[in-house]
Amino acid sequence: MTEQSRTRFRTEARGEHPDPVLLCLLAAAEHTLGDPGDSAEQPSLDALLTACEAALERHAAAIRQAVAERRPSGPEETAALLAAVLGGRERFHGRQSDYLRLESSLLPEVLRRRRGLPIMLALVWSAVAARAGLTVHGIALPGHFIVAVGGPAGGDEYVLADPFHGGRLLDVPDVERLLAASGQPFSPELLTPAQPLDTVLRVLGNIRRWAADRPEHARTQLWATELALLLPRHPAQLRLERAELLVKTGDFLTGAAEMEAYAQILDAFDPESAKKVRLAARSARHRLN
Repeated sequence: MTEQSRTRFRTEARGEHPDPVLLCLLAAAEHTLGDPGDSAEQPSLDALLTACEAALERHAAAIRQAVAERRPSGPEETAALLAAVLGGRERFHGRQSDYLRLESSLLPEVLRRRRGLPIMLALVWSAVAARAGLTVHGIALPGHFIVAVGGPAGGDEYVLADPFHGGRLLDVPDVERLLAASGQPFSPELLTPAQPLDTVLRVLGNIRRWAADRPEHARTQLWATELALLLPRHPAQLRLERAELLVKTGDFLTGAAEMEAYAQILDAFDPESAKKVRLAARSARHRLN
């Protein structure tokens, strides 16, 4: 299952129009489906993808029906309609406790529980809206993902909404308050729609940080790191993170080899750090004795 989902993940990530929904579903498949040897009745990857697509389409059908009944005029009325259906009737929202749960970053679980982190709920909103013929963009504010209903990409009229709080409409002072926690001042550039691969990288980053705070979940951090490395753009530091996690999970030789390879990259601009990485590689090899 891992090989199948990762092959599809890499292919989709490097396609001309990567789909963040599909990428997040493929990323979640490793956790949601688990080890295929665990159960003869384990659902297939295709079954998982089909079930999640059906759930998104059900919500989109509810949006289409509401649009036909209410005929919203402009982005504010459209945002109110989305909030009424997704945040109200369907009860998609988040709570502070959701930050403590891995399920809050796994799209199949978010669709099942209707709870999740801001970025996952924004992804649900944009995916459902697209299937219903509406325009919703994810907005990657530092520390809190929101959505724009309408067209900030093309200069068209739009409004901002917060799916984590059921679709509450936001104005600029609201956004400034959200940014206060990260210490970043507001600027219009922050409202640029998030790119699909940047969204997926941020989702995987949330999983990595969740697992990093829980040493017993080192393998979860490892698969999230390895998936991030399959994206065409990713921080180079992830190579070292993967090497350290391989050592942590008992693959000392592979981890040490990866550290040596990363040290060669560092040689050109940070020889002191390269030396430290080589020492860590040597230490990893010694753990075999």
